[in-house]
Amino acid sequence: MDDSTSDCQLNQGKVDFEFESNEVPEPLCVVDDQFVPKVIMTFNTLEDATKFYTDYAKAAGFSIRVRTTNKKGNKTKNQLITCSREGKWRSKISPTEKTNPTTGLNCLAQIYIHTLKDVSAWIISRVVLHHSHPYCPTQAEMLKQLRELSMSVHRTIENNEEAGIRPSKTYQSFVAAVGGHRELNFIEKNVRNYITREVRNVSEQEDAKEFGKNLLRMKEKNQNFF
Repeated sequence: MDDSTSDCQLNQGKVDFEFESNEVPEPLCVVDDQFVPKVIMTFNTLEDATKFYTDYAKAAGFSIRVRTTNKKGNKTKNQLITCSREGKWRSKISPTEKTNPTTGLNCLAQIYIHTLKDVSAWIISRVVLHHSHPYCPTQAEMLKQLRELSMSVHRTIENNEEAGIRPSKTYQSFVAAVGGHRELNFIEKNVRNYITREVRNVSEQEDAKEFGKNLLRMKEKNQNFF
């Protein structure tokens, strides 16, 4: 098999992901050949190579992640970038409750890049374009790198958190408002992460400041307080 083929295709062999028809679906997109990664493509920097693959993935409709990076001293020598569906594991969440059901499909799509000896450049030495799952640019808004919560969503989350409404209930309210999971460009985990990283973090900081002010007031009233 020629890994450097220029078409966006799905693996026609055996895969771990089962579809209702028991067949691997047809490719959902074809990316212009000039934007498809190929063996021996060279780049001036690692960042340029990574951006090229990121742009290709966005155009094709899948997300990526850096799988391994090897260094010699402080200098990176090579890097493996894979489809984010690489890997295989079982989720404890019921399939009917999953908001991200395609995570971990043992996908082998990837590129391997490394430095050229005595030359300040990077080269692609391995490319696998075949995926073990369907992918499509029309669903790009659900890719991990592209999920974003709007300001109105932020306000709703903050208000619900202050009212003591559980994150799962908050997320389900968004789902009900638009008519289904697929109409949202974020998942429940994004709601929980926002609460943990932003809402509760700000609340804890404010509590700490207020606690400090109380200590100072007590100190003013009683010089022997601490």
